[in-house]
Amino acid sequence: MSKSLLRSVFGATIFVVSVTAGFAQMPVLQSNPVIDTPELLEWPYDREGVTPNLSDPSSNTLHDFHAQISSCELVLSTEGNYYPALKDMWPLFLDKFQDQPLRNWFYTTSPPVALQQLRNRNLQIGNLYAKCRPQVVVATEKVIRKLQEEGFAEGEAYSLYQDQGCVILVKRGNPKGIRSFWDLARADVRYVSPNPQLEPGAFENYAGTLYGIASNDTNPPGDMTPTRLIDRIFNGASGNPLKWLAGPRIHHRDVPWSVACGKGDAGLIFHHLGLYAKETFPERFDIIPLGGTVSDPKPLKGTIVQTRLLTRIKGDWTSRQLEAREKLVETFLSEDFTRILQKRGMKRPPGFVPLGD
Repeated sequence: MSKSLLRSVFGATIFVVSVTAGFAQMPVLQSNPVIDTPELLEWPYDREGVTPNLSDPSSNTLHDFHAQISSCELVLSTEGNYYPALKDMWPLFLDKFQDQPLRNWFYTTSPPVALQQLRNRNLQIGNLYAKCRPQVVVATEKVIRKLQEEGFAEGEAYSLYQDQGCVILVKRGNPKGIRSFWDLARADVRYVSPNPQLEPGAFENYAGTLYGIASNDTNPPGDMTPTRLIDRIFNGASGNPLKWLAGPRIHHRDVPWSVACGKGDAGLIFHHLGLYAKETFPERFDIIPLGGTVSDPKPLKGTIVQTRLLTRIKGDWTSRQLEAREKLVETFLSEDFTRILQKRGMKRPPGFVPLGD
């Protein structure tokens, strides 16, 4: 579907994206976004940073919580874009331990860091260092395949959930009058994207979706073309040097922050994340569907729709850790989680069969 690389041009690092999804190749991106982030004092860490590091300038900074965790009953490393559904599911999982409650656990809802987490046996958020290895990983097929290739994955990988395309997130009242994805090319509309270097998967998905749906529009406005859309958003053709913004670390936090508080006017975001942002901050946001309606999404032709997978991780696990791992997998593959996904704007992939059926 897509390929990404970093290219050095005249000493500057340029993020180059090539996306194909049943249409002509999207033009190469030859510019860099303006990182939209609040000005903060960068206090030094207690010790040298580790990889992966999920410290985010706009949230999750833990400079005053000093700790190292090295013993956990359950650790889940997961992509964070479905975190509202995961939040709803977690109490159902914990309820499975009535006789002996699960006390030492954590999960991360972030860009995919599982591979680094397993290689380096560490995770940093501010001055919190967690050395527990995950027993379960949820990620895209690309990440799961890498885990399998490096010998971390165990057994079958399950197709877990599928998104329902994207929406445009705008300020409450839509002050810029954005009606379609073509409006994102306007010089007065500052577009915020995921960070292309730190979240290449999400960036490629959204940029590829813009190019894909533009390529399938049989009635573009004026002289617009898919290439002009991309050039005006990402390659400086709009003439606005602040046209393309990007978040500093985690896009499902950064894009809403930029639209609500920063310099951004609009950003593409998964339909279910747009629903959650609007539900959580109704006075801050409106959402513009890209196909169908807010309550009944029908992604426009050319939209990149992805499935996330779940895999168990190999390890010298204790009986308690194995018990927790299997109960977590069971909860993820249950009808209860199917209903939670539907409530939160997602769905099971085609052909999904609940565990045990």
